[in-house]
Amino acid sequence: MPLLTRITGPRDLDPLGPEQLTELANEIRGFLVDAVSKTGGHLGPNLGVVELTIALHRVFDSPKDKVLWDTGHQAYVHKLLTGRQDFSKLRGKGGLSGYPARAESDHDVIENSHASTVLGWADGLAKANQVRGKGYADRAVVAVIGDGALTGGMAWEALNNIAAAKDRPLVIVVNDNERSYAPTIGGLANHLATLRTTDGYERFLARGKDLLERTPVVGRPLYETLHGAKKGLKDFIAPQGMFEDLGLKYVGPIDGHDMEALESALQRAKRFGGPVIVHCLTEKGRGYQPAEEDEADHFHGIGPIHPDTGLPIAAGGMDWTSVFGEEMVKLGREREDIVAITAAMLQPVGLKKFAEEFPDRVYDVGIAEQHAAVSAAGLATGGLHPVFAVYATFLNRAFDQLLMDVALHKCGVTFVLDRAGVTGTDGASHNGMWDMSILQCVPTLRIAAPRDADQVRLQLREAVEVDDAPTVVRYSKGAVGPAVKAVATVGGMDVLRKAGTNRPDVLLVSVGALAPMCLEIADLLDKQGISTTVVDPRWVKPVDEAMAPLAEQHRVVVTVEDNSRAGGVGSAVAQALRDAGVDVPLRDFGIPPRFLDHASRKEVMAEIGLTAPDIARQVTGLVAKLDGRFERAGAVDSVEPARD
Repeated sequence: MPLLTRITGPRDLDPLGPEQLTELANEIRGFLVDAVSKTGGHLGPNLGVVELTIALHRVFDSPKDKVLWDTGHQAYVHKLLTGRQDFSKLRGKGGLSGYPARAESDHDVIENSHASTVLGWADGLAKANQVRGKGYADRAVVAVIGDGALTGGMAWEALNNIAAAKDRPLVIVVNDNERSYAPTIGGLANHLATLRTTDGYERFLARGKDLLERTPVVGRPLYETLHGAKKGLKDFIAPQGMFEDLGLKYVGPIDGHDMEALESALQRAKRFGGPVIVHCLTEKGRGYQPAEEDEADHFHGIGPIHPDTGLPIAAGGMDWTSVFGEEMVKLGREREDIVAITAAMLQPVGLKKFAEEFPDRVYDVGIAEQHAAVSAAGLATGGLHPVFAVYATFLNRAFDQLLMDVALHKCGVTFVLDRAGVTGTDGASHNGMWDMSILQCVPTLRIAAPRDADQVRLQLREAVEVDDAPTVVRYSKGAVGPAVKAVATVGGMDVLRKAGTNRPDVLLVSVGALAPMCLEIADLLDKQGISTTVVDPRWVKPVDEAMAPLAEQHRVVVTVEDNSRAGGVGSAVAQALRDAGVDVPLRDFGIPPRFLDHASRKEVMAEIGLTAPDIARQVTGLVAKLDGRFERAGAVDSVEPARD
């Protein structure tokens, strides 16, 4: 019977001996490769933390002790050891989340899968234990953070506060694999590299202890003297002073795949009674040859693959990200002032080819979106045009800088938002569903929502031509569909379908990648005798001046967007119509203002009623009520109303 199947909770690890723990680690790696190759997910990070996670759960008593995971994509092993071993629907509807999830287990404390936040959480929990006193003061708080996440400013704000309380127990485990998505960069990375490459101190001290303890009479006292000089010796051989200068006890570097060494270090940290950093060296993708040999990101995040070869099962096609990446290279060749910025995600956002051709014109700032935005303002002020490519969900973190540093200073910076709208399988924190709402209030900023690959190329070029205000280009995740041709233009907007009557019923405003769905809606409405014009604004902020007179020619305006309905494009269009004195009913369709559970994009869209049949049914009913033709509504009443 496999050892893993006997593990229903962390305390089942306690009776296992060294050989059994090694066997369990091997079983876990085999399980992960088999399971994640079927569903896709974060394979490399989890292969790298197998021994570390086992050691954490043997030393600490979760859920009484709180074990927190920064980002959380490396928590699959944690799930396995806390009784969750059905990975058949990992990241799918009704299955396990790809991140810690409170609804799944009491062992999951935080589920915010944005990086660099865990130390703030840990600081607050440790303070709460201290204030609550008896019954809580002896509970440990353990924060696991990667070296990549330590490039985020929030982590250092937290460290500054954690170090201020010498008597408040808190264990910080630095999972140092030299990577976040790609190799970790910056001054911190250089310092950690120094620690990694000078770990001879530990070997030196261990050999010295063995030798001196075998020396009669003077050996033991001499060793104690040497050990008492530890700080000065360690600063000479392994300069970890950066952490200790903050007031944090430092333990390491520790081999993150040596369970005995890990348990020993964690036990010492647990007993210390104050803030401690345990520095563990791990290998991302460890134990799976295809991941170990993948120089790009060691299989950080994968789709379904062949487990024996590591090759993707689905044939790769053109996706939104690669369209952007290729056009950036062309722009780079044409304009020497174009530079690129990424926040530790060079390959995921499509900038790898640009970096290969223009290595001196790309800046990876680490997981530091706030700094990226301010640095972009500086680059623009210095005469360049920076393009900051980032996931839409992560732009939330740089809003203040975009508003006060970029927009206020009239800086020509282009923000390219990948994975905008519903992304699905990564769950609530990764849906890019807020950008068109939170950016509506930024003066002078313009937002482009391309509907296809041709428009990505064209609108990116239009964006980088603007040098006195910020621009945004946002697009979806995954494969890009066929081109959707315009049949006419009105102002700066593309007409995708003309209504067949002089007095059309519906003006359907299609936003970005939803254009094919909006054309399908128009076809369904046409079958109900409802004439529909479909228009793509292209630039959704500001609302085109031609929108109001066009709306006035129709009986109803309908907006469809892959963004929150709260304050989104629909709200902006409604306000523009009110300002222009156009009194036409408007119905906005979009993402409801709630956090969405993980599932496929298609399943999420169906769940929230953002599908062609759902929208067509509601619009049919709306038109029927307007003109009293309730015979049309009969077809609607027999169908369950769409959810929103």
